Amino acid sequence: MKKIPLFALAILLAGAASCSKDNDSDSGNTPPSDNQGNDPGDPDPVALSYAADIRPIFNGNCNSCHGDPPTQNAPMSLTTLALIKDAVENRGLLGLINNTGDPMPPTGLLPIATRQRIEEWVNQGYPE
Repeated sequence: MKKIPLFALAILLAGAASCSKDNDSDSGNTPPSDNQGNDPGDPDPVALSYAADIRPIFNGNCNSCHGDPPTQNAPMSLTTLALIKDAVENRGLLGLINNTGDPMPPTGLLPIATRQRIEEWVNQGYPE
């Protein structure tokens, strides 16, 4: 006799629990986004390109020393996509631009949004 009311109670509780999860807009379960407003699970993040997004950063912040030829004792040129890709893969460029103790450029760290833009471009596979 007692099994039927317990079974019915279990079904009611399970139904109530599933109804409370249908609307999670108020639950605070919003997935985190990157600093560009993209959901990391978003299959279509903002597409970046070397020509439109990255070259202007390097031209404005790096190439006064890392030009062709490099000056101010800079060890490499960062004037082309190939040179920047090599610097990321073989010279630790991302670590250098994020280094708080010895920042690049020497005048101070690039804004975080700029550094994240470069990192996202690298993560996208260095699109031209």
